[in-house]
Amino acid sequence: MTIASDLTVFLAGLQQAWPEPPINLGVAAWRARAEQLARESKAPYPVGMAVIDACVQQGQRTVAARVYTPRAEVGGARPCLLYMHGGGWVVGSHETHDAITAEIAERTGMVVISVHYARAPENPYPAAVEDCRAVFEWIFKSCDSLSVDPARVFVGGDSAGGNLATVLALAYRADAGHPIRGQVLIYPCVDADFSRASYRTEAEAPFLTTAEMIWFWDQYCPIVDQRTNPEVAPLRATDLSGLPPALIMVAEHDPLHDEGVLYARALEKAGNAVCLRPGKGLVHGYLRARSSSMTAAAEFLAMCDWLEAQGAR
Repeated sequence: MTIASDLTVFLAGLQQAWPEPPINLGVAAWRARAEQLARESKAPYPVGMAVIDACVQQGQRTVAARVYTPRAEVGGARPCLLYMHGGGWVVGSHETHDAITAEIAERTGMVVISVHYARAPENPYPAAVEDCRAVFEWIFKSCDSLSVDPARVFVGGDSAGGNLATVLALAYRADAGHPIRGQVLIYPCVDADFSRASYRTEAEAPFLTTAEMIWFWDQYCPIVDQRTNPEVAPLRATDLSGLPPALIMVAEHDPLHDEGVLYARALEKAGNAVCLRPGKGLVHGYLRARSSSMTAAAEFLAMCDWLEAQGAR
């Protein structure tokens, strides 16, 4: 299967924005370039949407969280999606994913909360996990002020953010005080096994290469022995039962393809409800192509429909 033809505009823009491999830039320059591109493409928020930046204390760190509340059609508490951004645990922020999270809020009517967790290599595992847990628990403490329904809280994220979402789902599955209604895992990273076929066949795929993914793991979890810990690599969990319904969206041309499919199968085998979208013809990062690619846009809308079907409306 070849890459979807309607990704041409997106891929050309990607080449223009990153004329050299970003892994060669160094962490600071890579981050700065990603933030600059986000600023240059930033559009006004939808009419009536309230966007505020909050701070959540986690130990000695202050975690930034951006809260998107779309215009209310009816009163009352809303469902909520806690969103963890991608970027290999190293690059990215609530700013680089601002357009994605704002549009999810607008399309679904949910309160979307985007976490800017501590990034590696300055803050390797478990810092990102700790920050996401702190914001997740803060949501339940702040349901009244956020107008959030505590019975309809979802977790989700893309790539490394998908990893963090799976970790939260595992950590809180037996916690009646912090129930998770569903999990949205977008081309998630759930293991550190680089021997899988997609790491070879899609080693030079657009947007994310195998070399970049290996480098990201070295920054996030430099102690190799820790990479069998399910809190780092959720696919390694021996018990995946009792988890909330999951939407898993993979991309055919992505080094992470195979582990995403394997995680979906493992969840199903453990008795969980799973919807796997195979992402035919798509590449890692395809949510960013939704404005120019009907194929990518269809996946984004399917994600919103899934959230609504699980109780997001």
